[in-house]
Amino acid sequence: MTEKRRETSRLGKSRRFEDLVKIMEKLLGKDGCPWDRKQTHKTLLKYLKEEAGEVALAVKKNDWVNLKEELGDVLLQVVFHGALARKAGRFSVADIIETINAKLVRRHPHVFGGRRLSTPAQVLVEWKKIKKLEKAGKRANKGVSGED
Repeated sequence: MTEKRRETSRLGKSRRFEDLVKIMEKLLGKDGCPWDRKQTHKTLLKYLKEEAGEVALAVKKNDWVNLKEELGDVLLQVVFHGALARKAGRFSVADIIETINAKLVRRHPHVFGGRRLSTPAQVLVEWKKIKKLEKAGKRANKGVSGED
């Protein structure tokens, strides 16, 4: 079995991500952690920035052991924000995953659609075009609905 297939198989059987989400829910629950329960999206921003900086540093140093840990800390921040949003009735971690999955498919028509692009430069140009169209569509929808 190839390394890629082994990893995909392991992820398919793993409940580790679900466990992380459940741990975060417990931390934010009635009998959870007072510090975690006090946090908001705004109070967590400094930690998200800090963890992203630590990821960058680990990459620059080629410190793969530390990179694994720091990426886990960034993942925790994503799950934490998702749990706060779910608790407020805005969206969930599942919604975050659904959104990024859809975005990746939309922005890679050369992989998931009939479009043929063969160089990284072509991909970047196409990505920017698609992103610009998406942003323009969001602005137009906000104008129609009266939302900001």
